[in-house]
Amino acid sequence: MNETIHAAPCNSNAIDEVKNVLSYLRELPGKGILTGQHTQTTVQKELKYIEEVTGKLPALCGFELLAYSPNINYEDAGEACLIEVEENKNTLDNAWDWVLNKHGLITFTWHWFSPFGSRDKGFYTEHTTFDASQAVLEGTEEHARLIADMDHMAELLKPFCEKRIPILWRPFHESEGEWFWWGAKGPEVAKQLYRMMYLRYTHHHRLNNLIWVWNSPLPEGYVGDDVCDVISLDTYPPKHTHTDLEDEYNRLVKITPANKLTALGEIGVLPSIPRLSETHIPWVWYMTWSNEFGATEEWTTKEELRHAYGHPYSVTLDMLPRLY
Repeated sequence: MNETIHAAPCNSNAIDEVKNVLSYLRELPGKGILTGQHTQTTVQKELKYIEEVTGKLPALCGFELLAYSPNINYEDAGEACLIEVEENKNTLDNAWDWVLNKHGLITFTWHWFSPFGSRDKGFYTEHTTFDASQAVLEGTEEHARLIADMDHMAELLKPFCEKRIPILWRPFHESEGEWFWWGAKGPEVAKQLYRMMYLRYTHHHRLNNLIWVWNSPLPEGYVGDDVCDVISLDTYPPKHTHTDLEDEYNRLVKITPANKLTALGEIGVLPSIPRLSETHIPWVWYMTWSNEFGATEEWTTKEELRHAYGHPYSVTLDMLPRLY
């Protein structure tokens, strides 16, 4: 864990701001961890809760892009789905505010309603007939529609690139499982989907502001060192169980011999910051999930939250240097 972490961007055309972020992250292990919080709605109740309890804000804010999916089937969607989409609209406005006015880091999550064949919450496998194994084959309708959706999202990301704002981009998250359509056909198909997006976004759209985050702990289907900057996993330990997540780290780093930056893409409870300050398990960030995970005491008490945000090992927004 004391080896030098190689953090040159996988994209050789990455902008200097990406290099700045990666250089900063490379120096973090053993010195600190970025505090992170996912916000699922434009209200951002999680940030308000954290600030009320701790007087601080996280260094990294996560934003949800599900409402920007171009093929939401509003005609065959339940009330819960419609509410979730409505509450998620305009989250990019919040992201712009975060980077322009607070100068924090951002990461995007896309619960992608499938390109066709979806109903209700169409990012779930059970709610779509879309076949990802056909989408990786050129000449199929699935492939054409997949590329169209990718291009739609690329246009929304381009203004960030034009403003030279780096984004921790975590596509096809949790692809080790079958619950999302992109993982339903197995890890090898998910790998191909990711590599397709990487080539499309770097070569065709020239989105050179993206920091590519792979999000699966499986050695099978690992996308490759050449197309990812950070490896990550999602984990939801039992309520009020705060550890350094050493076992999860040891599992994750087995996917590649390269000494990649490592992150907790999603977590339900805060990790133990005091424990991390002692063991130096080299997570560079964690991102607590939204709603009850990040805005109530159901998973992490206010006392634990204050302790974490007040600990010198935690990097909060006020401690983050200007990286872009």
